[in-house]
Amino acid sequence: MFDQLTQLVQQYGGDAVVNNTAIPNEHNEAVISETSNSIFAGLQKIASEGGGEQLASLFSGKSPIDNSNPVVQQITQQLTGSLGEKFGLSSTASSGVASSMIPQILNSLVNKAKDPNDSSFQISDIIGAISGNSGQASGIMDTISKYGMQFGLDQNADGKVDVADAMALATNQKSGGLFGGILGKLFGK
Repeated sequence: MFDQLTQLVQQYGGDAVVNNTAIPNEHNEAVISETSNSIFAGLQKIASEGGGEQLASLFSGKSPIDNSNPVVQQITQQLTGSLGEKFGLSSTASSGVASSMIPQILNSLVNKAKDPNDSSFQISDIIGAISGNSGQASGIMDTISKYGMQFGLDQNADGKVDVADAMALATNQKSGGLFGGILGKLFGK
């Protein structure tokens, strides 16, 4: 997952880092690397501190992924401090880079994770990676699956409830009924 995250950071790093005169060119690669590290470490920290609800809200799209989002704020603050400390950037430059890139990258990450046609990011893989594949991750996924199975949410009959099932419910109002309507709103369908 970290490699894919780094690719997203590189994709969005053009204007915020490479074309930014406040960042010396010799630091461009290191700043992009630091951004990837900060996002990953920030998500891990939130997961380890019991922020599962915040992460669920982020990955479900229930809350806007902008600078008002608590997850975005926490990672932005972490990256801002890190860029200032490691590269001697002013607080204005560090804050500008972080507040520009973090929402874009997280938005892209969430959209890719929700896209059934894009296998580069899977919700279960992301949860596993940020929680260190601990029992916490399997507990979260087991709970989702258990309650999803009880409510008939396994739309593709693969024995598990995942984003593919949620998307199927969201797009199939007839079989989804109430759940389809709720998930449709949740996933923007």
